[in-house]
Formats: sequence, C-alpha cells, structure tokens
Amino acid sequence: MKVLVVGANGQIGKHLVTFIQESENVEAKAMIRKEEQASFFKELGAETVVVDLEDDIETIAKATEGVDAVVFTAGSGPHTGPDKTVMIDLDGAVKTIEASKAAGVNRYVMISSFDTTREAIQSAPESFAPYVVAKHYADVWLRDTDLDYTIIHPGRLNNEDGTGQVEAASTVERGEIPREDVARVILASLEDQTTIGKEFQVVAGDKSVQDAIQSL
Repeated sequence: MKVLVVGANGQIGKHLVTFIQESENVEAKAMIRKEEQASFFKELGAETVVVDLEDDIETIAKATEGVDAVVFTAGSGPHTGPDKTVMIDLDGAVKTIEASKAAGVNRYVMISSFDTTREAIQSAPESFAPYVVAKHYADVWLRDTDLDYTIIHPGRLNNEDGTGQVEAASTVERGEIPREDVARVILASLEDQTTIGKEFQVVAGDKSVQDAIQSL
C-alpha cells in the first residue's frame, strides 16, 4: 500500500512517514510545501511531492495519483489567524478529499480535533472556536462522501516519547497523547480494514495500539 501523507513535514507527519518506511507492507509519499523540506524524507527512502494546500484541486489530485490511501495530518498551526485556519484546516482538507475522489483513491484517514461536535464549537474559547469549526465541517464533508474513511480525534498533543500504549473509543476522557503515538495509531488504522467508516477519540492509555484499534 502506498500512502500519501498530507502535511508530512509536520511533527505527526514526520513520525508517520518514518513508521511507514520501517514497515513491510506500506510505503509513503510525502506531500510537502517546499523543496527544501525534502531531504528528511529522501533519507528515509520516501517519495516526495511538492504541493501547497492552497493550490487547486487538480494540482492536489495529480499528487494523489498512484497511491492507495491519503492521510490528512496538515494544520495551520497555533501561530496563524482564523484566515489560515479556514484555508488549511477546512478548505485544504476538503480539497484533498475531492482530489482523492478525482484520482480514484478510496481510502482516506483524517486527523481531526479531539471534539468537533456542535457542542464543542459552542463551548470553545473565542480564539479556539474557528479551529473547531473548521475541523467540524471538514469531518462533515468527509462523512458525506463514499470514501472508505477513518476519522481520528486525538487528545491534547505533546512531544513526549511515545509509549505505544493508548486508549481509543468513540468517546474517552480528555487527556494527552504523544504525537509519536498518534502516528502509530494512524498506521495501525491504515493496516486494519475494520476501521473503515469509523471515528474515534484516542489518548494515552494502557492498551497496545493494535489491541486498542482492534477493540473499536
């Protein structure tokens, strides 16, 4: 299986491409925004493609050709305004979904926010609400397609070393999770076809990633 990792130069994306390249049955195609970001992935033996999420659907679809799955790990980041949140976390996500459809790629994994319900939007702090709104509608758009999707809702992200131990279910108590373990969950979800059509929250826990995914 070849997987296009959108947002590959992000922290989760780098972990994911590394794990994919270390696996036996999966290979990565890293979608990056600048050519100078390519060296990390080339050292791993991963194919790279330079595409900006603010490009049009046709350009993104060309990057999607030849893969079996797409993983959306991109994000505008904490230091941008609501405008970039809309352009990347919402429109960028929607464009990759449409590009996947155009390229005939049915498998799609979305890395969302922990809680993207309408209630979460209403209760979010003013500065965070645009992000939750963007993720909410990107999730809605994906659910309304015929793609073989999985939506992953990770808890608060940290940069601690991953343990490979998580808790995953349709709803879990709020908590943290290392970005490294989110990447492990993504790969396990890609390799387990029973995750198709499912969405779940995931935080640090006491089950192995494989056991947690199989128990969904």
